[in-house]
Amino acid sequence: MRHSIRRGLVAASALVVASLALSACSGGGDEPSSSGDSEDFTPLTSLKLQLQWLPQAQFAGYYVALEKGYFEEEGFDDVEIVPSGGDIVPQDALVAGDVDFAVAWVPKVLGTLEAQGVELTDIAQVFQKSGTTQVSWKDSGIEAVEDFEGKRIGSWGFGNEWEIFAAMADKGLDSTTVSITTQDFSMNALLDGDVDAAQAMTYNELAQLLETENPETGELYTMDDINVISYEDTAGAMLQDAIWADTKRLADDPAYADAAVRFLKAVTKGWVYARDNAEEAADITYTAATAPGVQAFPVGPVHQLWQMNEVNKLIWTGGDFGVVDSGAWDKTVAGALAAKNQDGLNLITEEPASSAYSNEYIEKALAELKEEGITVDGDYTPIEVTLTKGGQ
Repeated sequence: MRHSIRRGLVAASALVVASLALSACSGGGDEPSSSGDSEDFTPLTSLKLQLQWLPQAQFAGYYVALEKGYFEEEGFDDVEIVPSGGDIVPQDALVAGDVDFAVAWVPKVLGTLEAQGVELTDIAQVFQKSGTTQVSWKDSGIEAVEDFEGKRIGSWGFGNEWEIFAAMADKGLDSTTVSITTQDFSMNALLDGDVDAAQAMTYNELAQLLETENPETGELYTMDDINVISYEDTAGAMLQDAIWADTKRLADDPAYADAAVRFLKAVTKGWVYARDNAEEAADITYTAATAPGVQAFPVGPVHQLWQMNEVNKLIWTGGDFGVVDSGAWDKTVAGALAAKNQDGLNLITEEPASSAYSNEYIEKALAELKEEGITVDGDYTPIEVTLTKGGQ
């Protein structure tokens, strides 16, 4: 048995912002046919999963599945989790055939589908809510999306800016008045005054700010020092971490379709364990993030626990794990179609093919897990996490 994590990641500080020509969104729901029930194939026993970012609790379920042997239980004896530090675009790696499955945000992939004319399928919607926020100082006067016009709004790029523009479009705001300022993957842009409002994930950059000492008080910053605008509360909310598969391969290769179901069973068990054992799951991810040769950022154990807690909130929202909610999908598509960036360019021009998502594989995986007595639905009960300086 060989389970591995690819090494040699580029440092976050060395990332080069890639300009993605996002286009094409939305979709149908016609389920692509699966040949996974056929027995005229040799089951796959190895696979590669491409992550969207560096090892961190955002991906805890996959690392837990690796650590706990869930992939092996589903017939895989060789599983490689491939991180990215911005040097690999997950959907591009999947299209190229370098990996078998990929984790990526929905609007980014939908843009790729239209721009490149390729076909990929969202086979499991891991995050059911958006974790993106815009953070400003309490005295900035930026308390809502309506306050964005004429301001320096921070974003990481890589397609992460589209929630900003979708939210602005819903309010009838002029996106060309906004100065989108590229920020790094810390909160330095806000701390240094380079932006008026910084982009921050609830599970990562927001915590980074709250792990920073306020030089005026000698204490850590608190929520009382900032305004937090959550895109989940706006029309700009878009579906984020999803598991993507090769559409044509699903239809044409019964071994791959079969592997998709078994893979989703293992992944679901990993996320269930992370839900019920947040502290241990955070520890498992911390170990992966601090392994020799891995240049993850940030990697503090307390930071990982905070992240695990917040990520669980985005995943476990009452329904079955990983099922694509058609309403949330349609909202993502509508926001993407309406969005225009600071140059007045549309994000997407047409809805994606109906094959852009399918619940067929996750529903089959969940049905089998339910028969095994595993609880694959429900809400998450948050734990209390007290942040420390640097997340250490």
